[in-house]
Amino acid sequence: MESVELLDALAYLMCLLGCKAFLWIRWYGSPYGRYSSQYSGPCVPVRAAWVLQELPSLAWPLLECACASAVRLDRLPNRVLLAMFLVHYIYRTLIFPFVIRGGKPTPLFTCVTAFLFCLYNGYLQSRYLSHYAVYAEDWVTQPCFLAGFALWLTGMLVNIHSDHILRNLRKPGESNYKIPRGGLFEYVTAANYLGESVEWFGFALASWSLQGAAFALFTFCVLLSRAMHHHRWYLEKFEDYPKSRKILIPFLY
Repeated sequence: MESVELLDALAYLMCLLGCKAFLWIRWYGSPYGRYSSQYSGPCVPVRAAWVLQELPSLAWPLLECACASAVRLDRLPNRVLLAMFLVHYIYRTLIFPFVIRGGKPTPLFTCVTAFLFCLYNGYLQSRYLSHYAVYAEDWVTQPCFLAGFALWLTGMLVNIHSDHILRNLRKPGESNYKIPRGGLFEYVTAANYLGESVEWFGFALASWSLQGAAFALFTFCVLLSRAMHHHRWYLEKFEDYPKSRKILIPFLY
């Protein structure tokens, strides 16, 4: 039978999985995008892959909103936090896949693992906020929430802007890779990953929950390991790649 203790256990498990994912991707890589040629198995068209793998994290919040048993959604803080989660996945599921230019097919293995994670995390975040999270009615006016919301919004805007820069690197018909310029790409190799990491750390702060913190940690572990691969790839491919750029954290790493 489900309980908040079960959701806490799932959050701790996510932290462990995040650390393991970091080590696996760091040493063995992850077959997607420019690295998909390393994978010889079946693939999914890139747009379909993005929609399918992100869909569970969009569907779970909508399902919880439709359920009369979602006892905590009568409280404003719970609704706002669930909406923050939902907004990201509306973008990632219904907008981002359809503005991609080109893009290599996604290995089926990568698509399936991403789908399973979104199913896991969509359930964890949505269920906690709709059934168990208890906040004071004025939580949305507290410094912790306001700081977290500001980070979440800033991270999302950085993420979207960085996606825009990457999408417009190539002119129609081009297939070659180029060095990203502008925005936070002037400071880090993976500005899009930086934005998403900040977004979910902001969400964790705003929700002040183990579940939110576990998601932020998992995201950071996966994106940091991917950013390290990107950084090494750019340095190997482009002799003029800016040596001052950090991997993921401006001025630090």
